[in-house]
Amino acid sequence: MEPARVTLVTTSGCHLCEDAKEVLDELAGEFPLQVRVVDAASPEGSALLARYRPALQPLVLLEGESFSTGRLPRKKLRKALAQVAGARI
Repeated sequence: MEPARVTLVTTSGCHLCEDAKEVLDELAGEFPLQVRVVDAASPEGSALLARYRPALQPLVLLEGESFSTGRLPRKKLRKALAQVAGARI
């Protein structure tokens, strides 16, 4: 099964960013994930921030679309990953 693509746009010193990484590590045990961490200060990160204009960090994209900003909602993400996995069976 093809993994779900998650992009995590982070800034240094961001505790919510670290929490999101931990959540994604946990969920990688349940779902096939391809996680890319992008620094907000990089050209790609700056472009994503300009496009989505998140109120808080981190910005989380699922399958190339904005999923959340700020604290990553575990239950919502688990449900969305199950839907992605179900669509790929």
